[in-house]
Amino acid sequence: MDRTDTKNMIPVTQLPMGRAQWRVWAVSSMEQIIGAGLSTLVGIVIPMVGLLHSNENHLSGLMQGVVGASGLLGIAVGSPLIGMITDRHGYLAWFRICPLLITLASLTIVFFPSLPVLIPALFIIGFGVGGGYTLDSDYISETMPLRWNLMLVGAAKGTCSLGFMGVAALCWWWLAGGLQPDGWHLLFIIIAALGLLTFLFRIDWAESPRWLMDHGRRTEAQKAAQKLFGPEAEAEPSANASGKTSGRSSLFRGKNLLRVIFSGVTWACEGVGVYGVGVFLPLLIMALGIDRSHAEGIEKVINSVEMTAIINFFIIPGFIIGLMLVRRMNHGVMMTLGFILSAMGMGLLLWAYTAHWPVWVSVTAFVLFEMALNAGPHLVTFIIPAQIYPIADRGAGDGIAAMFGKLGAIVGVFIMPVLLSAGGIKLVLIVCISVMALGAVISGVLTPVVLPSQNRK
Repeated sequence: MDRTDTKNMIPVTQLPMGRAQWRVWAVSSMEQIIGAGLSTLVGIVIPMVGLLHSNENHLSGLMQGVVGASGLLGIAVGSPLIGMITDRHGYLAWFRICPLLITLASLTIVFFPSLPVLIPALFIIGFGVGGGYTLDSDYISETMPLRWNLMLVGAAKGTCSLGFMGVAALCWWWLAGGLQPDGWHLLFIIIAALGLLTFLFRIDWAESPRWLMDHGRRTEAQKAAQKLFGPEAEAEPSANASGKTSGRSSLFRGKNLLRVIFSGVTWACEGVGVYGVGVFLPLLIMALGIDRSHAEGIEKVINSVEMTAIINFFIIPGFIIGLMLVRRMNHGVMMTLGFILSAMGMGLLLWAYTAHWPVWVSVTAFVLFEMALNAGPHLVTFIIPAQIYPIADRGAGDGIAAMFGKLGAIVGVFIMPVLLSAGGIKLVLIVCISVMALGAVISGVLTPVVLPSQNRK
């Protein structure tokens, strides 16, 4: 292409925010909705299966943890593995494969409902979601207008609130409409539909223009940029691109090790709060006695799901507050304050339960916890890896951080029902407070070292 063809073209990240940009952003955010919806759905399915009386469907506290952690284990494996593969071979193929895996595994549960099928199928769904987590942030961070880049990465994470609240509302509607405990597997139609919709959106798609440029494929990069954003779009390389990754071992040495701890361990602490609490929120609501009923059986589950939907609604204003601050405030400071306020919310909940305070105090405590967690750690842990890693290692850095996050989530989900059985709701709350405090300490100490000022590369 000669100079007369390119003189009026605009680099992708300098284009104004238009319809094409919103399309790329929305389609690249889908796994956030699916992952959050999956965790909510699993938390509803577990007490439904617990109401069945056959030996095959009996769920001990340990087995509840296994079921709850299966999808998260898939995410923990999928995030770094797919991140490393796509760093070398491109994003597009796995960008399409991931939603197909989610759809097929969900339909397997629908048509073959049993625990031996449920656990591996949840792992496969999680594997697809984990790959999507890595690729979603890569596409957005590499193609959105530079001025809005970090906010749009954070806003993509904020779409998970639609998954938490929307799936809870759909499940409540289905249960209130008469779905019985033995129909638990039908709820996975929701996840299958979301996966299929995501795949259909991605049929007419293109490789990341920046990835192509950084690997010396300039002509293909230009075609990809124009396919995604129109004829005036010009592909551009990264400012620090080398086309070579640093290798896995170098990600755990020197300043990269501090990056891993800062982005990964804090994400693990956040994962305990988001998933450890989120997956078992219906069970925790019943244990705390704030489901506003004295019903039993499926009616008690329906009431707890209704309260879950109400509490999950406050995830949305939490993300909105975070997005209002994300361009004005150091992200490490946002994360630290979020952890502190989340710990305070859990502390208030423990105090309200111990002192037998009115239900509205417990609900307020949950709201404080959800808003602080989502305005701070849940939002910025998704943004930070794309900020602190060079593009040659960004997929791997994103994947490792997400893996740590999901390992924290796995531990939280696995031990939550065990803690509930061993020490009751008080022990659960004490552990949650301790984890939030640990996240505050790590982010507070490492922010001046790893992220002393906003990095807007």
